[in-house]
Amino acid sequence: MSTSPAAAPVVDATARARDLLGVSRLSNSALTSWLHGLPGVDQVGCEARAASLGTRSIKTTSKAWGIDTAISMIDLTTLEGADTPGKVRGLASKALTPDATDMTTPRPAAVCVYGDMVATAKQTLGVDSGVKVAAVATAFPSGRAIMPVKLADTAAAVEAGADEIDMVIDRGAFLSGDYLTVFREIAAVKEACGSARLKVIMETGELVTYDNVRRASWLSMLAGGDFIKTSTGKVSPAATLPVTLVMLEAVRDWRDLTGEMVGVKPAGGIRTSKDALKFLVTVNEVAGEDWLDNHWFRFGASSLLNDLLLQRQRMRIGAYSGSDYVTDDSPSLY
Repeated sequence: MSTSPAAAPVVDATARARDLLGVSRLSNSALTSWLHGLPGVDQVGCEARAASLGTRSIKTTSKAWGIDTAISMIDLTTLEGADTPGKVRGLASKALTPDATDMTTPRPAAVCVYGDMVATAKQTLGVDSGVKVAAVATAFPSGRAIMPVKLADTAAAVEAGADEIDMVIDRGAFLSGDYLTVFREIAAVKEACGSARLKVIMETGELVTYDNVRRASWLSMLAGGDFIKTSTGKVSPAATLPVTLVMLEAVRDWRDLTGEMVGVKPAGGIRTSKDALKFLVTVNEVAGEDWLDNHWFRFGASSLLNDLLLQRQRMRIGAYSGSDYVTDDSPSLY
């Protein structure tokens, strides 16, 4: 199966869902039966496996590779009400030159901002940097808005130049069992994205159970999401290793079923190199090495980059640099 980063073909999500579910008409009862027919998650087993994977020791050249890979997977993020054009320009400039003392440092995958800051980020990054612009949309972070507003939010970000859209699902609809509404919203936003890739934020901290995380993951993929994402970074708990493990199992099994790859993005609370390496080990062991690429795996983070840069400098010069050797990004939950 191909893992090429070429743009995925346009898919009629409703027609595909009918085919996969074996129904002539997509209904909420059909989705409910299908999603609740997924195998349940063994909570004890899931958490034990995540804890075991988190103890793997990564040394020397493997650690250096892991740090560079993690840097290349970051969606460098600022999502604050006090964001200014200057702050966004500064973040985009940092993405272009993460470490001015070592120009071999990889660039992050993307800069993630609110939709009204897309043009500023795009202008700063230019057209040939390789760094994408991602925009949160659909009434982020609550998702509490009518569909015309959500679609307008998405369309405005795409028109401003966003390469990727991070949407939030209607958790109220999902938790009340109205899966068809969630499906239709994701499918409609995906259509509004045009050629932009769609990351579907499930806000796993509000879904409560691993079974719900698994169902939301499958529903998001069924509706056409290009990525499944844990969190907005505004709710705790955010990106935990067990939750990400469940999501990695989902994308692995989705590819087995359909032949299609879907990305995974844990976001919120991942701040240290040690944590990032735990996630990369889990990616490799659960989904497989095909996902060890920033086209298929991302970290939603801001403060994580600084710790990775300090660890990278230590491995290069044999000593820790002071914190003044990296820029001070005002960290939030990201």
